[in-house]
Amino acid sequence: MNPVKVGLLGLGTVGGGTLNVLTRNADEIARRAGRGIQITHAAAKQYDPSNLIGLEHVEVCDDAFSVVDNPELDIIIELIGGYSPARELVLKAIENGKHVVTANKALIAMHGNEIFDAAQKKGVMVAFEAAVAGGIPIIKAVREGLAANHIEWIAGIINGTGNFILTEMRDKGREFGDVLKEAQALGYAEADPTFDVEGIDAAHKLTILGSIAFGIPLQFEKTYTEGITKIEPQDVEYADQFGYRIKHLGITRKTEAGIEMRVHPTMIPQRRLIANVDGVMNAVLVKGDAVGPTLYYGAGAGSEPTASAVVADVVDVVRMLTTDPENHVPHLAFQAGKLVDLAILPIEEVETTFYLRMQVVDKPGVVAKIASILAESQISIEAIQQKEPAEGDNTVPLVMLTQKVIEMQLNKAIAEIEQLDSVFGQVMRIRVERLDG
Repeated sequence: MNPVKVGLLGLGTVGGGTLNVLTRNADEIARRAGRGIQITHAAAKQYDPSNLIGLEHVEVCDDAFSVVDNPELDIIIELIGGYSPARELVLKAIENGKHVVTANKALIAMHGNEIFDAAQKKGVMVAFEAAVAGGIPIIKAVREGLAANHIEWIAGIINGTGNFILTEMRDKGREFGDVLKEAQALGYAEADPTFDVEGIDAAHKLTILGSIAFGIPLQFEKTYTEGITKIEPQDVEYADQFGYRIKHLGITRKTEAGIEMRVHPTMIPQRRLIANVDGVMNAVLVKGDAVGPTLYYGAGAGSEPTASAVVADVVDVVRMLTTDPENHVPHLAFQAGKLVDLAILPIEEVETTFYLRMQVVDKPGVVAKIASILAESQISIEAIQQKEPAEGDNTVPLVMLTQKVIEMQLNKAIAEIEQLDSVFGQVMRIRVERLDG
């Protein structure tokens, strides 16, 4: 049987890794796929040929659309990233009857509904395992391995840059800005780190996971997103004293009221396995009604870890090239036409536990007044600590954990607390999740 011919868009970090893995492991991959797989054409504006294996067998140009329009190619791998021209290239490939593999989480989160609809009509596949958590096969696990389950919730560390920063802050007591500069120097963070530290990258990935878990359309614009830029070393220290660690989590949960979709700093118990995932590593915890909690851990980025997921998708496409298109694994896990447009809950309607930190005057009655405001809002305090004032300072940090409360109730109480003459500045809040199995 003739090899399947593949066009590759992008020869950067992931594109180069994909070429290298496909070339180096060609025989093993062919054994798994049932036939050979060859990248014969590629498009790239610039690339370093010294780090690429098998480039002599690839025709490289700088016109991605010419690759997409090449009638010899069966599969297009899109590794350019971003929204445009990636969207136009993928839709053109689908129009030309070609299967598509992509690692582009932003593209899928923002335009996936349009892309999957076009692919369904043309009877082609769009595979995107590498779009979420790099080399961890989390999409296949949720979409296929856990297909017997009602998924109850997913919580994931799905951005390595943020996890590296929080790990360094915890282990070495460093300031956020200091660690961010190191992350940029090490290549973990971009020159503009907004997507990583403000949670946008994680929100793209969570949007995809939520759709696959609950059979809902992709709705990135409804995913609540909050970054880690306001976390201070003292918050990390106080969390540790309460028996928690702070992680930047993406959380999606199905409730009677609707679907929670939220990315924010989260305190989780130290004893949870996911709380001990450090550095640039990723981990996703999935709770199914039949299987219980399952944890998926590994490299969330990097050349060959991400290429591992890209090539696995290519193998899946090759295996199914002769399969009835109606029997392909559905893009978002549920059969086309069976997605349910359940409500996505605004963050104000989400119920969770909170860590609160505020700077207060060190005098009698202050704690009682704050506790009274919380009580009037029907917010119970689970634990509270008041630190000793620094020498010559008449203010102290007051930290506490609440019991579960609807965020809207807490917002009203915090607004009232911040009006007190004995409270300085804004109240710091971090949501707490115990992730019980």
